[in-house]
Amino acid sequence: MARMKTSRLAAFLLLFASFVFPQTASRKANAYPVEEGLVDANGVMIYYMSVGRGAPLLIVHGGPGASHDYFLPNLYLLARHNRLIFIDERGSGKSPKLDDPKLYTTEDMADDVEAVREALNLGKISLLGHSYGGVLAQAYALKYQQNLSHLILASTFSSTREMNAVLAREKNAMPEAKRKRIEELEKAGLYDKGEAWEHGRYPTEYATLAWGDGYFPFLYGARPDPNYDPQAQNTGTSWLLYREMWGSDGEFVISGNLKSVEYVDKLATIKVPTLIIAGDHDECDPAQSQEMNSKIPGSKLVIVPNAGHMTFEDQPAFFIKAVSEFVNDVRK
Repeated sequence: MARMKTSRLAAFLLLFASFVFPQTASRKANAYPVEEGLVDANGVMIYYMSVGRGAPLLIVHGGPGASHDYFLPNLYLLARHNRLIFIDERGSGKSPKLDDPKLYTTEDMADDVEAVREALNLGKISLLGHSYGGVLAQAYALKYQQNLSHLILASTFSSTREMNAVLAREKNAMPEAKRKRIEELEKAGLYDKGEAWEHGRYPTEYATLAWGDGYFPFLYGARPDPNYDPQAQNTGTSWLLYREMWGSDGEFVISGNLKSVEYVDKLATIKVPTLIIAGDHDECDPAQSQEMNSKIPGSKLVIVPNAGHMTFEDQPAFFIKAVSEFVNDVRK
């Protein structure tokens, strides 16, 4: 009888704890092993890193010419429900540089994503693209839609012409003296300045003005990153790639081969479930996300409050919940 009472008491205490401390009572420790490797894709090596279990969610980064690193650690939380596959696009991050910059195109990168999907035997994938990665995700969807289960377009654009108008407005929003200095530096030319090792990237002053005074107001809201450093963008970019794709005329006009990105009139052909998410004062003006939402049939639009371009840093819980529920078809 004493054992019966003890057992009942233990059961009662466990039940009580589940109501008072639900996370403590129900959460158990889980290990999520990390795998990394290279895919030999279309004659180039593509680095990938995989973590988590479940339906595959492939994630492509911005820049162009950044790497997957800026997603971490925030997006690790998605590994609770999905197998995440991060890649470094051709010529970026841990993926080797190419000898011919002309091979840095959005179309080629879409083929690289498909090669990774095939090489890892992923079957249908959810695809999340942020910033330029969202442009790449659209290019993939327009060519390989049959291999998608879900599409997530985060803080991105579908028209370079429209994005150039946004960038011009953001430049004009800078303090007048700093905007004039930006324009002086652009007029003088932005490359082959300083020491020999500095010739292939922006001058330090320009990088600070553009990525600091110019962009910072559109990057964060609720949680500005205290570690944000404009010079980290200057040194962390694949510059041959960036100049080929973005152009050589500075941050506030896209004049490279990204000029070919005019997808607005093609978006209606995307029929897979699509989530479009952006910050309410995003560097990629949320009006562009609203336009995408109006063009992609059945798409869902989420505007993240008090957030800029880095929504997953500004409002990480909000972002993770929105994406996880969407790709796993959670019904409220």
